[in-house]
Amino acid sequence: MNTLATVLLSVLPIATGWAVHMWWLRGCLNTARRDPLTGLRTRDGFTRRATALLKDPRAVVVLADVDKFKNINDTYGHAAGDALLKATAERLAHYVGRAGVAGRLGGDEFAAVLIDDHGTAADLLAVLHGVLARPVADQDPAVRTTVSLGWVRAADFPAEDLSGLLRRADEAMYAAKQARAGTRRAGLGWLFATVTGRRAGRTGARTAAPAVGVAA
Repeated sequence: MNTLATVLLSVLPIATGWAVHMWWLRGCLNTARRDPLTGLRTRDGFTRRATALLKDPRAVVVLADVDKFKNINDTYGHAAGDALLKATAERLAHYVGRAGVAGRLGGDEFAAVLIDDHGTAADLLAVLHGVLARPVADQDPAVRTTVSLGWVRAADFPAEDLSGLLRRADEAMYAAKQARAGTRRAGLGWLFATVTGRRAGRTGARTAAPAVGVAA
């Protein structure tokens, strides 16, 4: 056996072991970026994918918050609440599609970036709002609620990064929740002013925030 063959045979187990180790690490990283309850990306995983998608001028940023979620947990138990969160995640991911991304930011708050090919985001999100309010399969029909949606077109604020766009979507979502409007688009008038990304009503926000918004 020549020297080259001997070297290759000696290196092969090391290379194989390293490849397996890297595959394992990649799997661990992907798992860490997935929410164990819903399977959606966690904040870190969502941020990475969403930031890349914002390079597309058709990108739309959406923030979704389950209405009166605490009441579901308190009335029907945490298992019912978990079922509601999973159903919300599945429906949101379906409507976002493979071209976009959906993530669970924490608790009952979700975010998404979708690519609006035909300029019909308002119609799509109006339909999604109705879908999210449907009863959860295999659960008591009473285990249901609405989901408030706030959204913003990235092209309307070209200087904003993901954090800024999420803040605007958050303001719109909160305005929709307060008005029970279902969905609301940011950028069509003053909403709830924020300080360092905290909407009116949250600790650290201005108390005298204007509350004028235009639905879309």
